[in-house]
Amino acid sequence: MSRISNREAAILGMLCESPRYGYELEKIIEDRGMRNWTEIGFSSIYYVLKRLEKRALIESKIVGLAGKPSRRVYTVTKEGMKAIKEKIKALLSKNQKLISPFDLGIAYLDLLKSEEILECLNLYLKSTDERLSFLQDSIRRMKESGAPNRVIALFDRPLAHMKTEKLWVEGFMKKIQEKEISPEKGREYG
Repeated sequence: MSRISNREAAILGMLCESPRYGYELEKIIEDRGMRNWTEIGFSSIYYVLKRLEKRALIESKIVGLAGKPSRRVYTVTKEGMKAIKEKIKALLSKNQKLISPFDLGIAYLDLLKSEEILECLNLYLKSTDERLSFLQDSIRRMKESGAPNRVIALFDRPLAHMKTEKLWVEGFMKKIQEKEISPEKGREYG
C-alpha cells in the first residue's frame, strides 16, 4: 500500500518535474486543469507541502531573486521520489471503485413518478452534454498547445466515460418510457 495520499501525490509529482514554490504549484494546477481529475484545493497546497516536508519527502529553502521577494522553494528528496514511484505503480495497477451520488438517486428512484424521473434525467443529460463539450474543448486546446499525450489522456479518458454514461442514461430513459422499468407512483409519506 502506498504511503502517500492522492493529494500528496499530485503535489509531489509536480515537484518531481522541477523544484517549485507554492504559488507556482497553484498556477500549474490551474493551467493543467488538474482540478478536473484530482481533489486539490488552493487552500490545501501549503498544508500538503508542510505535511510532505515533515515526512522528509520534500525539503525547502528560501531563495532570493533579484528584484523579487524571497520565496520558499520545495524540492523532492530521494525518499520522496521513492514514495511517488510507489504511489504511481499502485494507482496504475488496480481498477478502483468509483462512487457516484447518481447511483444513490437510482437506488431510490421509486420514490418519484416516472415523469419526475425523466425530467431529472433530462437535466442530467444536459449537464453531461456540457461536460462533454468542456472535455472536447480542453482536448482541442491541449493539442493546440502541444501538451504531452499523458496530459491529453487526462481529458480523453473522462470523455470516453462520459460518452458511455450518456448512452446508458438514454437507454435507461427509454426503458422507463416504454414501461420496462416502472417505479412506484411517487410514494407519499407523512
